[in-house]
Amino acid sequence: MARKVKRKATGVRRAANSRSRASKARAATRQGKGVVNSALSALPISQQQLQGTFLVLILAGALAAAWFVARAAGVPALMEQQIAASAGSAGFQMRNIDLTGVERMNRLKVYEEVMEHRGTPMPMLDLAAIRTELKRMPWVAEARVSRQLPDKLVIDIQERTPHAVLVKPDRLVLIDRNGVELDPIAEKDAEGMLRISGAGAAKQIDSLDHILAAAPALQPQIASAHRIGERRWNIVFKTGQILALPQGEDEAAEAFIDFAKLDGLYRLLGGKATVIDLRVPDRYVFREPGRADRFASMKESAE
Repeated sequence: MARKVKRKATGVRRAANSRSRASKARAATRQGKGVVNSALSALPISQQQLQGTFLVLILAGALAAAWFVARAAGVPALMEQQIAASAGSAGFQMRNIDLTGVERMNRLKVYEEVMEHRGTPMPMLDLAAIRTELKRMPWVAEARVSRQLPDKLVIDIQERTPHAVLVKPDRLVLIDRNGVELDPIAEKDAEGMLRISGAGAAKQIDSLDHILAAAPALQPQIASAHRIGERRWNIVFKTGQILALPQGEDEAAEAFIDFAKLDGLYRLLGGKATVIDLRVPDRYVFREPGRADRFASMKESAE
């Protein structure tokens, strides 16, 4: 005998609810697509152009990723070395040097500094490093370095200008206005140049120049300047007379002007006084060799 199976009414409701949810999902999808399509249609480019733009961005991202991987593997460096080697094989190697701007310094020292790069492929020349090496040389104030294909290295040197002679215990040395030591100099070659000496003298060139510039008419008469105790200057004239200046740049300049006026009135240079001491303001001390002995003799004769 056949048995009847009753289905529960809840199955119909479940199916109806499922169809309702599917219907709502399709409606939401259609609405979303409609919003996206509306936004795309509002752009001032066509859909074909937009697709092309997306394609370019995708390709650019792929290339960037490939370059990053290649760089991590050292491929660009290998390619650079290969290109440089090929250029060198083709004759693009540093073989010649075009040197300009050298007048006082020894040209051979410049050649010796850069000849180690001879035979280097031109693309591999480190111009910045060569310039740094040249600027370490005492005479070189500035250097410009460039390539001139196929095989020439062009160097233009700006030399320092000798300004005075620094007197050391064992030798004479040329220095520039900043006190940079350039080269030893022979006694005969130092004639006519200002000589400076004393502890810290080379670092006070600017101060000395300021003092001497206060009375330019006296400068041709100056033979040397000696730094005393790293505080003040003694000026030695060609007559052998010594002018003791006070401490302080401005004070020394004023005293130097006063001495120039006194010399103009009384012809002190070439006179009997061997030391003119102006260290005390408004007071002039003249030292004359043998004056004390002569004064003592005159006093004894008077008695």
